[in-house]
Amino acid sequence: MNNRKPQRKNHTKSTSNASHSKRSHKPAGRSGSHRPEAPRRTNAFDKAPAKTYIVQEPAELLSFLVEHVTGMGRNSIKSALARGQVSVNGIPRTVHNFPLEQGQTVALSKEKVIPVVPLTGLRILHEDEAIIVIHKDAGLLSVASAQEQEVTAYRQLTAHVRREHPYNRIFVLHRLDRDTSGVMMFAKSEAIQQEMQKAWKEVVYERTYIALVEGQVKKAEGTITSWLKESKTLKMYSSPYPNDGQHAVTHYKLLQANRHFSLLEVRLETGRKNQIRVHMEDIGHPIVGDKKYGSKSKSIGRLGLHARVLSFIHPVTGVLLRFESDIPKTFLNPFRE
Repeated sequence: MNNRKPQRKNHTKSTSNASHSKRSHKPAGRSGSHRPEAPRRTNAFDKAPAKTYIVQEPAELLSFLVEHVTGMGRNSIKSALARGQVSVNGIPRTVHNFPLEQGQTVALSKEKVIPVVPLTGLRILHEDEAIIVIHKDAGLLSVASAQEQEVTAYRQLTAHVRREHPYNRIFVLHRLDRDTSGVMMFAKSEAIQQEMQKAWKEVVYERTYIALVEGQVKKAEGTITSWLKESKTLKMYSSPYPNDGQHAVTHYKLLQANRHFSLLEVRLETGRKNQIRVHMEDIGHPIVGDKKYGSKSKSIGRLGLHARVLSFIHPVTGVLLRFESDIPKTFLNPFRE
């Protein structure tokens, strides 16, 4: 697909979390008032002034802090990052894997620098100067029109990047339907957006979905090809005529099945609007919960479509990144005895 030989980076799973032991702290002394205060827990921020550290070699921010900051455990450092108490060259940074370069100054402050804005229905898997990769929950819109005021992934991430600078923006690279969960990404500049979209087929190595569909799929694997068009009611459909619409190719592999449901691994060769949903209806196995495209089942209370894997060449470093999210447990329920 691509003549370049990108470097590969270890897989990143959206569900992975490192566990660390908590460290105990000694209680503080008396406050100096006539009435003694109850003992309280303290950390290094209560005792030490703001400290600065010079980066000697490239590293990720959290790893750098764990290595160089004494008197604080990993969890305390994570909390300091979340509270905006860490800055790089004077700019507050909260992302654990923020890339540091030689010569930069990392400052650890006693004071909270910026308010933490909670993210609803999404979590950030990776962020750097060029892109943001997220896991989106089912039910959250990726992007809304200017007239809509709903909470969206786009609006939340815009607020997130503007914590660093009021003129920062994000740019759409691709979308997931509201009721589809899984991995997706945004660009952090228009130049990166245009570069990646123009070469989308070359830079995106893998887009794999998991689909829970109605009925028992007989073939172990298959390919669905059609020309997609949009009706006046905004429903996509496969045209009966060749070259009439957008060419769409979907590959699937059967993972497991019973008389009522099938679990499929679906790989996109093209990325058209509602492509998987239309193609599953075309073969007589609509996606569970997808009333718009022929489903009669509501057995899992959501749309049975999940973006499991996104793999692509980083637009700046040329490294091949791969992000994977676990299959939702509700997708597996129909196959449990």
